[in-house]
Amino acid sequence: MDNPRVLLAIALSFLVLLIWQAWMQDYGPQPQPQPQSTEPGGAVSQAAPEGAPAPETDLPTTHDDSLPQAGVSQTPVLPEGKKIEVVTDLFRALIDTRGGDLREVDLLKYPVSLKPDSPPFKLMEAGQEQLFIAQSGLRSAAKGPEPTHHATFSAERLDYRLGAKDDVIEVPLRWNDGKGLEVTKIYRFRRDSYVIDVEFQVRNSGSEAWKAQPYYQLQRTPLKTTSRLLHTYTGGVLYSPQDKYQKISFADMQDGNLNREITGGWAAMIQHYFVGAWIPPGDQPERYYSRALPGERYVIGMIGPSMNVAAGAQQTREARLFVGPKLQHRMEAVAPGLELTVDYGKLTFIAEPIYWLLEKIHSLVGNWGWSIVFLTILIKLAFFKLSETSYKSMANMRKLAPRLQALKERYGDDKQKLNQAMMDMYKKEKVNPLGGCLPVLVQIPVFIALYWVLLESVEMRQAPFMLWIQNLSSPDPYFILPLIMGVTMLIQQKLNPAPMDPMQAKVMMVLPVVFTVFFAFFPSGLVLYWVVNNTLSIAQQYVITRRVEAAAG
Repeated sequence: MDNPRVLLAIALSFLVLLIWQAWMQDYGPQPQPQPQSTEPGGAVSQAAPEGAPAPETDLPTTHDDSLPQAGVSQTPVLPEGKKIEVVTDLFRALIDTRGGDLREVDLLKYPVSLKPDSPPFKLMEAGQEQLFIAQSGLRSAAKGPEPTHHATFSAERLDYRLGAKDDVIEVPLRWNDGKGLEVTKIYRFRRDSYVIDVEFQVRNSGSEAWKAQPYYQLQRTPLKTTSRLLHTYTGGVLYSPQDKYQKISFADMQDGNLNREITGGWAAMIQHYFVGAWIPPGDQPERYYSRALPGERYVIGMIGPSMNVAAGAQQTREARLFVGPKLQHRMEAVAPGLELTVDYGKLTFIAEPIYWLLEKIHSLVGNWGWSIVFLTILIKLAFFKLSETSYKSMANMRKLAPRLQALKERYGDDKQKLNQAMMDMYKKEKVNPLGGCLPVLVQIPVFIALYWVLLESVEMRQAPFMLWIQNLSSPDPYFILPLIMGVTMLIQQKLNPAPMDPMQAKVMMVLPVVFTVFFAFFPSGLVLYWVVNNTLSIAQQYVITRRVEAAAG
């Protein structure tokens, strides 16, 4: 097996990976709407309320008036109350008095585009086309009203803004059952923090004890627009100290309900660059659950231990909600394993040190594009000896190419004699035809890990480089980098030994064109890495090839 075949196999494997991702996105298993049974009059019969945790045997079910009615469009439309606007240095958020839901979150530091008038990126919303909200409440074992996400809360104000001298904003929402039970739900926003504290304060002025369980959940629909070439995961994730990071996809939720007790875990809904995660107290067990709802809505969350509030007593329960970009250092400080939502896949153990090095370089140069360039140089230096072995093997193979071609013409279709003659020549010239394979194969995991680092890191989003490249996370607007990459691939082919198989030679000639077309739709940061890597490889291979040819002459 000669080196061009190895390179061809690597290239085709990369293309197959991209095609497989696109195929799975279009034709893979898709969540199907749940069947609904209807009662006379067209009302939907539902065993449990929309998105609510599966009740314990002593918890009642309630009528769910927010589910679509039979024969009506499945587009989710949630009941609305008054809107409370909260503006901090990082957020613009809307809280609805219906359920006290967090219905909308704009990330003020992350515009949708680089245009001067671009609006901030909307991570959470409750629109006709897209739904992603955070819900919480208390499920009561007693009959009667309960402060769930179906209840209506009252608010003192409808507008809260973080002042220049303020570090915290508290947004209180109040609910009572008219019999002495008062519940205050408090959202607490802090300066320079993507963590929102959500606290329930229960005061029981009645004559009987009150028992309830707090629950916290995220509800969303699949993203309507995603990249067809660069597929990234959107869906639920779960963390536990035992099993660490686990994906709970929409298809998993459709297949069955999650029901698991975890202490010290968290649950989240993630998408490319951004995450929403509920983090309960880590010192008590929580029962984690998921639900697939009509209208392609999916829920993941947890329900906590019961709180027993005696007559005349009061209690509080609190959880944290992280809503924002996947900034690894911030997430590490919030909860164990939360940084794993930056999903590098199976090669995380390689990707994490690569990201660490990339970040350190950025702290020195202050530009993510140049950081990629210097990182590529360091990786090439790390593999210098391996690459040198590979290029020496290719140079020796190139030197033998005319003699190998002569052997092929001499023995024609007699494969056995041809292979024996080739082995004799390799032995006589002390050339290992496999010498160029192993160094290339060893480097493949590093290249794939770097690919995921550049694809998953939110720091690359809208990061400028130089000249016409002002967004490393989007394709080159003028296709200049992909064309340069294609040219470097052609130059590399000229330095490699020509394949003896005419068909293989034709495929190798077409490969740069195919890669150029694919890379025209890739983020500029990935193409930049490939261009720099190819350029350094050409320089190293050229020098080594000339040395081998000079020694032979």
